[in-house]
Amino acid sequence: MKRRNFLGLSSAALGLASFGGMSVFAQGADGERQYLELQKFTFEKEEQKQAFHAYMKEAAIPALNRLGIKPVGVLTPDPANPPKDPAYLNNIFVILPHPNADSALTLNRKLLADAGFTGKSDAYISAIKAEAQYKELESWLMLAFKGMPKIERPSTVPDRVFQLRIYESPSLKTGQKKIEMFNDAGEIKIFREVGLNPVFFGEVLFGAKLPNLTYMLSFDNTDAMKAAWKKFGGHPEWQRLKGMQEYADNRILRNIINLVLKPTEYSQL
Repeated sequence: MKRRNFLGLSSAALGLASFGGMSVFAQGADGERQYLELQKFTFEKEEQKQAFHAYMKEAAIPALNRLGIKPVGVLTPDPANPPKDPAYLNNIFVILPHPNADSALTLNRKLLADAGFTGKSDAYISAIKAEAQYKELESWLMLAFKGMPKIERPSTVPDRVFQLRIYESPSLKTGQKKIEMFNDAGEIKIFREVGLNPVFFGEVLFGAKLPNLTYMLSFDNTDAMKAAWKKFGGHPEWQRLKGMQEYADNRILRNIINLVLKPTEYSQL
């Protein structure tokens, strides 16, 4: 969904939460699973990106951390591994691990009530159309998988890279089947064994390209990423899984988006 406000969910999402989606939020994600927010900012000018980095580093991340949202990830496309679609080069991605559903649904209100945040960011968050700070913002709310209920930070080395992968499914049941493959059939376990180090796995509740699951991996460098995927491809348990008709890609997936990202110098991931 496209929005021009900084953070949080649209009124449409709030409406859904008031009806069919309320049971999801009321149950508290099994008491342990985080709600993960993925944001994609699109910029038209380099100066917009620079202003965004200053805003995130000096105002937004400290305020988010005060609200219990951490670690906050801020990631940009890796120029050494450019995306197939060059439009992604104009994006910056932000990852917000919310401690509970209320955090996601009330974030804007809490930020605007934080004098430390508004005092440092007023010019940015009050920008008029002629001084727009970005072209658009898209936001997805995810529920972390039961097989990986909380965000992790596998690598902290300076050259680390991340993979953001989005698996779109053709229907509700096929989307759940792919989640089952990771959660219950053991694909997350295989990832960990071969060095495909998970940062998060999330089922998208609100956002674009539904139904889909979105996950992120982390590596010390590009070579480690390539080596891990090669090892995964030859893993006997993966060979067994992918040979099962119920999990065949041509049955349960309609598209995969794959992006290699680098953290900003102030990112907490």
